[in-house]
Amino acid sequence: MRKTKLITLSLLALAGASSAAMAADGAVGRWKTIDDKTGEVRSIVEISQASDGSGLTGKVVEILKSDDGPNPLCKACTGERKDKPIKGMTILWHLKADGANEWAGGTILDPNNGKTYKSKLELQPGGKKLDVSGCIAFICRAQTWVRE
Repeated sequence: MRKTKLITLSLLALAGASSAAMAADGAVGRWKTIDDKTGEVRSIVEISQASDGSGLTGKVVEILKSDDGPNPLCKACTGERKDKPIKGMTILWHLKADGANEWAGGTILDPNNGKTYKSKLELQPGGKKLDVSGCIAFICRAQTWVRE
């Protein structure tokens, strides 16, 4: 009986440590993007630390649902992103730590309309959900992404 309790307590401690480690990793990792209008999973974005030290960056690594087929292009984008595949595209950049589990001062691109917005991220307790927002002036859009 005592051995069973010890094993159970050990497993609970490992589960808690795993959750704490996930939160400690911050926003770095792979995230399922959830459409704020439909609630559908649309893509997987991988967030990492930029190699040049400019903050967090996020790249679309998988397209799971698209109205424009399996390999959509950023038709509404301008400049170097115009008509480029969305898969492999960097859509988040220059996000810097802004408190515990928060990042701000960055930019996010919405490939559906080609517009960029001031962005911020907030990791929810437990490290499994990430609140992502993009704003122009006082008009903001927010999504909650789920860790893959």
